[in-house]
Amino acid sequence: MESPITSWPKNEQPREKLRLHGARCLSDAELLAIFLRVGVKGKNAVTLAQDLIHYFGSLPRLLASTAEEFIQIHGVGLSKWTQIQAAYELVKRSLEDGLAQKSIFSSPEHVKEFLQSKIGRLPHEVFLCLYLDSSLHLIECQELFRGSITHTTVYPREILKEALARNASALIVAHNHPSGNPLPSNADQELTRTLIHALQWVDISLLDHYIVSNSGFFSFSESGLMNVD
Repeated sequence: MESPITSWPKNEQPREKLRLHGARCLSDAELLAIFLRVGVKGKNAVTLAQDLIHYFGSLPRLLASTAEEFIQIHGVGLSKWTQIQAAYELVKRSLEDGLAQKSIFSSPEHVKEFLQSKIGRLPHEVFLCLYLDSSLHLIECQELFRGSITHTTVYPREILKEALARNASALIVAHNHPSGNPLPSNADQELTRTLIHALQWVDISLLDHYIVSNSGFFSFSESGLMNVD
């Protein structure tokens, strides 16, 4: 039987440790344990959190889990899943709000962090459009197309229509590769060329096309693939 967290030295208990030293000093399991609050018979909340992370393979995969997957673990239920999902959604909304407050290029890493949290670990392909105003502030991030684990059908005409409806001056598009390989396919490259040409007709710039996976990013702009004749 493990000792309950309340019997630990005060400065080693996750909540007190966070209060004294800040959230960055806590391990993934300790942070998760704060949301779990209690463990199960024979396991305190930290050990239960460690078991959850081990079961899913990583913290990001746990956060992307469905309710059905999550409640397969003994000792956790729908209530705990909804609490964790609510906290995760707050993080994503905070990142998105940050992009709306300043130029998209003032923090490229912020953009990548946002996209990673949004689509990086989804089990199916999703195509996002980030509509930008003339100051390159985010107007809206829209999930425009959704597909299978290997393929998403994208219609450039719909992208133009949605960009014009928002009076966007520029656009960033992004999609994920659930396979884990962020390198672009020939179809990805052809789509990018098509979008650049199509958007030029309505005086909207395509600034970048990101491919996101659980293991990294690919930027068409950083790779010099946005320059087409």
